[in-house]
Amino acid sequence: MERSQTPFYSRLMYILVSLIALGYLAIIGKEIISPLMFAFLFAILLIPVADFFERKWKFSRAISSLASILVLMIIVGLILYFLGSQLSNLVNDWPVLQKQVGKAISELHIWVERTFKINADKQMSYIDEGTSKMLSSTVSVVGVTLLTVSSTFLFYAFVLLFTFFMLLNRRLLFSFIVGVFHSQHKETIHEISEQIKYIIKRYILGLFLQMCVIAIITCTVLAILGVKYAILLGLVTAIFNIVPYIGIFTALLISVLITFATVSAGKALIVAIAMVCIHALDGNVLMPLIVGSKVKLNALIVMLGIVVGEMMWGIPGMFLCIPYIAIMKVIFDRIDTLKPWGMLLGDEEPADKPVKKMRKKLDLEVFGKSS
Repeated sequence: MERSQTPFYSRLMYILVSLIALGYLAIIGKEIISPLMFAFLFAILLIPVADFFERKWKFSRAISSLASILVLMIIVGLILYFLGSQLSNLVNDWPVLQKQVGKAISELHIWVERTFKINADKQMSYIDEGTSKMLSSTVSVVGVTLLTVSSTFLFYAFVLLFTFFMLLNRRLLFSFIVGVFHSQHKETIHEISEQIKYIIKRYILGLFLQMCVIAIITCTVLAILGVKYAILLGLVTAIFNIVPYIGIFTALLISVLITFATVSAGKALIVAIAMVCIHALDGNVLMPLIVGSKVKLNALIVMLGIVVGEMMWGIPGMFLCIPYIAIMKVIFDRIDTLKPWGMLLGDEEPADKPVKKMRKKLDLEVFGKSS
């Protein structure tokens, strides 16, 4: 008896319906799924730390998991403290900065009046109109800000809580995953698990090291250029650089605006050129050297992932897209029917011999000649 095969259009419909359903569930459940996905990444990163506490210091599973969370909180707290100390310098110099901004705006008024023939009174009327609209929505802006701050703290609390329980029950969770599949796939599941742990640890640690290098380079370059708040701008650039493609341009805009307000327009242009050069150095040298070839992904897929992640989950989605695309690639590469999708997610060029043979065959059939 012949086995009936599902038609292509039916399989395509199943895939599309599944993708739509998963996307809808991800959107409505983002308050739970998003911290869970962050917690999964942090748990993988902290597994060696928890194992160290259990093996060397004979901690129990719960104590080692809690100690690992405390280590993570201390590292993040030190980074935030250092960033806050730099921000305090900006706050202390805020009156001086306001005067410099006012002077820059006056010069801009003169330039606009000379270039576009718009007198100062008209310019001020436009500014007053925009300011009145802004002030009318001040109450709503303050409310949204308070809500955002509270939801952010709640989000981080959920991430830490989920990370703790994932570390506490990591062997149980892994046994569950192994038990779901047939026993003949046990070795493959172990291989996939080890490769995912290796890639995630390499990516996150490499990203942290990359942030440190970018911060040092940016601070040094801006200090040489005589830019005020060079350390603060270097830290901001390193943090925003986590988000591919989009983050560096956000950091560039902030750096240029502060330089324009504190120094001059010419210096701001030099800072913009320096930031572009740093980004080129990062993309072509630092990222391949530090993170390595194990996390190389298709640039188009990464860009689509960033856009879709931002549409679904905002900034957390932009952060999560790259590591989870890398995880999907690891899984797809290990499943025969999904290997083409794994090839699509990566940036490895396939062997061109079959392509050349196909071209030669088409030339012979269509044009009656050999290439």
